[in-house]
Amino acid sequence: MCGIIGIAGRGPVNQSLFDGLTVLQHRGQDAAGIVTCDAGRLFLRKDNGLVRDVVRTRHMRNLYGNIGIGHVRYPTAGSSDSAEAQPFYVNSPFGITLAHNGNLTNSAQLKDELFRSDLRHINTNSDSEILLNVFAHELQQRSKLAVDAEDIFAAAAAVHRRVRGAYAAVALIVGFGLVAFRDPHGIRPLVFGRRETENGTEYMVASESVALDVLDFQRMRDVAPGEVVLFDLDGRMHARQCAEQPSHSPCIFEFVYLARPDSIIDQVSVHKARLRMGEYLAEKILRVWPEQDIDVVIPIPDTSRTAALQMASILGLKYREGFIKNRYIARTFIMPGQKIRKKSVRQKLNAIDLEFRGKNVLLVDDSIVRGTTSEQIIQMAREAGARKVYFASAAPPVRYPNVYGIDMPAARELIAHGRSEEEVARAIGADYLIFQDLPDLEEAVRRGNPRLRRFDSSCFTGEYVTGDIDRDYLERLARQRSDTAKAVRESADNAIIDLHNSD
Repeated sequence: MCGIIGIAGRGPVNQSLFDGLTVLQHRGQDAAGIVTCDAGRLFLRKDNGLVRDVVRTRHMRNLYGNIGIGHVRYPTAGSSDSAEAQPFYVNSPFGITLAHNGNLTNSAQLKDELFRSDLRHINTNSDSEILLNVFAHELQQRSKLAVDAEDIFAAAAAVHRRVRGAYAAVALIVGFGLVAFRDPHGIRPLVFGRRETENGTEYMVASESVALDVLDFQRMRDVAPGEVVLFDLDGRMHARQCAEQPSHSPCIFEFVYLARPDSIIDQVSVHKARLRMGEYLAEKILRVWPEQDIDVVIPIPDTSRTAALQMASILGLKYREGFIKNRYIARTFIMPGQKIRKKSVRQKLNAIDLEFRGKNVLLVDDSIVRGTTSEQIIQMAREAGARKVYFASAAPPVRYPNVYGIDMPAARELIAHGRSEEEVARAIGADYLIFQDLPDLEEAVRRGNPRLRRFDSSCFTGEYVTGDIDRDYLERLARQRSDTAKAVRESADNAIIDLHNSD
């Protein structure tokens, strides 16, 4: 999960890129980057950290040009080294820079092909650099001095044939303009819009529509699965379906947790989808637990508020805010290690005792992944004086790794993997635990767009829409990206830093 943005403007775009990335900050807090283009020259600023810390006023002054792209990073692959920050750049052909959201499932094979057949060198552990080089190689095969729309469509079609996994990408090609494309399954979101200025029409592409809203761009539509959308330097838009067999299967976890509630993804309002999640979960409680003795419904901020409010309304119960959130702590789910996640939960949330004391409380969260946060919050509720603590998850049990760009790499780190719902309840210390049913979750989203017939729900079902995931792949993924593996890499990185500092 990362955030990407691209703007083809009629005036300087540095401030708009900065503002748009700030709105997408929830999608990645590890690194940020912006690249712009002016008179055939690229200007880049990227580093580890939040957008406001990476791109300061002195950097903004050097980001010249009317066209540019940006990225906020959430690390699922590679390391936290600043070399992994995006956008990435290759100088041949033409000069191309690219930002990517997702995860390539055949990156090892592609990296080998790029070295042996395409004669290209990959300098980082990022699959985004691999995606850029595949695209650049296919574009170079056209053997032309100047690029046009037909060349880009042909190169993108070749990318779709070679690359597997999830990818929503924006690219800037010197001398041509802005390129946006999405994998044939449309797993990760990508939307574009336009605004009229006195100098002409400007176009913008982003991971979520909320970035368009804050910059006063009118949302046009989503980039379709397998589609390529181009915005050239003359202000013209070109679009073409470049995948042979596109099959729309958006990631349902975007609606559960990842996206902002004020976004519209694949024509579905995230806010309304979450209201419907609360509706279905409340109906399940009435059906399977009619004798419940809940006194109050309390959300775990922020993502679950919408569902919890609807649940309380349908159940006829009080809705109360029982936790105060420290806004200056990053989203716990996307923190890079278990130790950091454990430490941050109590720094992030504080209970209001009077909302818990002597009550049977129903805590509502968007999902339960590792269980670390849920266990600690339940304990906080008990310490605040709750008589009984019940727990509701707006999503089904997360039992399988996500391989398409969300940090759920090792099944053994998922608390519901290999456990029944009753066993999960005991593990997190809840007096009662209820999960959303998957058909209800999918219907909660589908009601916003009946044309969405299939979702990537792999973290709930273990069924992967790209069809190329087997046990060996999952075992390799767990070895490479588990919290244990991350701790080893972090220790090695720190040792290198200490060695440099001692010189």
